[in-house]
Amino acid sequence: MKKGQRLWTREELIVTINLYCKLPFGKLHHRHPEVVKLAELLGRTPGSIAYKLVNFASLDPSLQSRGIKGASNTSKLDRAIWDEFYQNWDALPYESEKLRADLEGTSVEVLNELSIGDIPESKERETIVKQRVNQSFFRKAVLASYDYSCCITGISHNALLVAGHISTWAADPANRMNPSNGLAMNALHDKAYEHGLMAIAQDYTIHVASDLLGDTTPHLHAFFKQFEGKQIKLPKRFLPDRDLLEKHYSERFKH
Repeated sequence: MKKGQRLWTREELIVTINLYCKLPFGKLHHRHPEVVKLAELLGRTPGSIAYKLVNFASLDPSLQSRGIKGASNTSKLDRAIWDEFYQNWDALPYESEKLRADLEGTSVEVLNELSIGDIPESKERETIVKQRVNQSFFRKAVLASYDYSCCITGISHNALLVAGHISTWAADPANRMNPSNGLAMNALHDKAYEHGLMAIAQDYTIHVASDLLGDTTPHLHAFFKQFEGKQIKLPKRFLPDRDLLEKHYSERFKH
């Protein structure tokens, strides 16, 4: 460590990995406004934040599988925080949001623009806040990994995009917050996927249910049939979990 530099703390790394998950991969640089803002909050330079983001990229298995390398001098604490975050999606995102709210001098509800003022302070309120904060984090992490565009059509209008689950929220609590259990889709195809009218195989090819393929209703070709057998647009990070895709394909898809 150079003279005058200070060691990174666990809390600083947690809020930085939070930002790593939310920024599109190509925007992990010192000029990005969110990088500049976090630097101000932590009393660090934008360059140091950007460098730490690239350190985390070097630990990302989705990037490693594609031969993409980040910085080569990650610290033991970098790796420890990455492993803690990556293996505990239910707890660490919420903790990181609370830490970020503290840095900004606000509440986690205000930070995430949650409207729950009518719910009195209680264990129920705490549970609802955590669930909604986690849902907000999941959406931002999934959409950022797909550069805010639909993996089926490429539509990039944010209001039309959904961060859908491969394995449903109700059926798979362990993967509720795992971005690799997420797909960025437009609302129509997300609904079709949810009801088993579309599926994505382990090789990331799109499959359309036979009922839709055989339907002669106008516009079905444009909406569904043209995508049969094509590959989805893959995310820059958090590749869809192949086992979860296969489970959906074998158990829920209406062949």
